[in-house]
Amino acid sequence: MTMIKGILFDKDGTLFDFAKTWEAWAHAFLTRLSKNDIERATAIGAAVGFDYGTRHFSNDSIVIAGTPGDVAGVLELHVPEHSQQTLIDIINQEAAMAPQSEVTPLAPFLTALRTRGFKLGVATNDAEEPALAHLDKAGVTHLFDFVAGFDSGYGGKPEPGQLNGFARQVGLDPSTIAMIGDSTHDLLAAKAAGMIRVAVLTGMASSDDLAPFADVVLPDISHLPDWLEQWNAQRS
Repeated sequence: MTMIKGILFDKDGTLFDFAKTWEAWAHAFLTRLSKNDIERATAIGAAVGFDYGTRHFSNDSIVIAGTPGDVAGVLELHVPEHSQQTLIDIINQEAAMAPQSEVTPLAPFLTALRTRGFKLGVATNDAEEPALAHLDKAGVTHLFDFVAGFDSGYGGKPEPGQLNGFARQVGLDPSTIAMIGDSTHDLLAAKAAGMIRVAVLTGMASSDDLAPFADVVLPDISHLPDWLEQWNAQRS
């Protein structure tokens, strides 16, 4: 194992708390899609693993790790009045407005990592436009060397395209990059790319879910700096 020089973050469930962000989005999205018909919103939500009444996702919801295209592919069977592309557009519009709950204050956290010389990126299965909107709202877009959504030309996770794109962009060997994520999609993509796999527990998956696929499981990204220091100290 080599020293870590680059850090690639998933967005939802990693930089931002998944439940606090996306449960609000899902409720607003389904309300809009059903035109305030609670019975229909409940039925549509069930199709994607979301309980409209309690405003909670099931742990196996397609929304957790899927792309907007994946979600739209399921939804179009239940809302035939909309095309798949229209559904993707509505998903992205509502996503851009979703409230973002930072896992830890991101500006000082990311600034400190950059000061230590790390190259930083984001690889998300969200679309690029709402992803950039979320990072802009947090005031941290400028701190990243690379931001890719599922529609940025690299594909989505668990395929390694986004990860390989980051490695090329920053000129680092994948073995010197840590992928930080809250889902098995993130960790499988990291393995395929030859990156170090760091799991965090601010998404919907448990430690038991993630540990078999990870090099380490951390409570959240605020624990990352100390872990990085220990990792690199052992290899200096």
